[in-house]
Amino acid sequence: MRSIRINPLDNVAVMLDDSSPEVPRGHKFALRDIAAGENIIKYGLPIGHATCAIRRNEHVHTHNMKTNLDGILEYVYNPVEIPRNPSSERITFSGFRRRGGAAGIRNHIFIVPTVGCVNRLARTLAERLNRTLPAGSVDRAVALEHPYGCSQLGGDHEMTRAILCGLVRHPNAGGVLVVGLGCENNTIDSFREKLGDFDPERIRFLVAQNEEDDCGAGMKILNELVGLASKDVRTEIPIRELVVGLKCGGSDGLSGITANPLVGRFSDFLTAHGGSTILSEVPEMFGAETLLMARCRSREVFEKCVTMINDFKRYFTRYGQAIYENPSPGNKAGGISTLEDKSLGCTQKAGSSAVCDVLLPGEHVREKGLNLLTGPGNDMVASTLLAASGAQLILFTTGRGTPFGSVVPTMKIASNSALSGFKRNWIDFDAGRVLDRDPDTVDREFREAVLAVLNGKETANERGGYEEIAIFKDGVTL
Repeated sequence: MRSIRINPLDNVAVMLDDSSPEVPRGHKFALRDIAAGENIIKYGLPIGHATCAIRRNEHVHTHNMKTNLDGILEYVYNPVEIPRNPSSERITFSGFRRRGGAAGIRNHIFIVPTVGCVNRLARTLAERLNRTLPAGSVDRAVALEHPYGCSQLGGDHEMTRAILCGLVRHPNAGGVLVVGLGCENNTIDSFREKLGDFDPERIRFLVAQNEEDDCGAGMKILNELVGLASKDVRTEIPIRELVVGLKCGGSDGLSGITANPLVGRFSDFLTAHGGSTILSEVPEMFGAETLLMARCRSREVFEKCVTMINDFKRYFTRYGQAIYENPSPGNKAGGISTLEDKSLGCTQKAGSSAVCDVLLPGEHVREKGLNLLTGPGNDMVASTLLAASGAQLILFTTGRGTPFGSVVPTMKIASNSALSGFKRNWIDFDAGRVLDRDPDTVDREFREAVLAVLNGKETANERGGYEEIAIFKDGVTL
């Protein structure tokens, strides 16, 4: 029987294989007798309390434990000293330098509807262009379909526009066609104004109602964009210009032991080299938020973090929903029992470096280092927000697997080798190997795998054509 005690303070261990008939892989069992009401300790911290007496070696899960979390908390800034250890090592990747200085890792053509009414037009344009693309010109056209842009009010409408603006300005796109209908709230004129300063050669616009042949007019613009973008070539770019989104989905009991810590070490590696990472999924910070708050670089960043956490809790209570019932049925089947259990594992992706800023949806990274981003845990929505904040790449850990991919390359990192072997068409890297191999060796292999993707190797989601967006919605639909 193989198991792991993550922290010396823990009173539970996690099963690493399926050798026990009572405790499945990824699930917890008691290392000693635990009294009713006593805290269950994992990662060195409480993840809930026992609802009844638990005997040594007994399975510990939702049937005999419960969360300790309740309500909106008062937070105090108690910063921890985080040493800055910048690396002088020069690492580069081969990317596309855009006008204005940003760097992309793909040379896509994005077709972005201002409103869901023209989704089918956007998809038709992408399909037609991809059938006729000259070899070696651009990577491909991607339609960013979504159902919004009209019949929304106030902040909800502005959030849609902010997210779409962030995607239109994404450096992975060598050219963008923004497609409007003509009568929507998110008009082309108002959207163009919200974009601010942009490259009019590479970002073009089409109003479908103004064209007799909207498809023909769109194809004419797209072919012009391809002609411009095809002149872009990969060039050497310092890794400090990389922005990486950190995401998990379909987590299991091994995610916080293998895949998430692996990604966390990469985050520390990248920020030490001057690059940036973004952690979102605010509900999956609940129960671990004080650890992130203690790492905030300044009181100002701490206050922004507190606002982000409490605003999201109010979002739950505004709709009469329980704040702390987050783990999904799949999470629970994989061994995650409470939100604290999930959050302490989830935030392993953030490594140990300082939190340098907190972003709102659609805001691009301003400060180099680890950033937090307001957004839900939903895979499609959170990944869209990461891309809209400028992440050229998303590192997506999973214990149960998913084919989903964002419109930026989305590397799937399996928490266990069984998943990696079974779903080779979904998974890009097996983090389960850290249980049997030297972690430093696996870290080095992972960095090499990431660099290969930066240099042009397609991820599983790209090969499968899984490239989607989903816009966060919180408001009335007219």
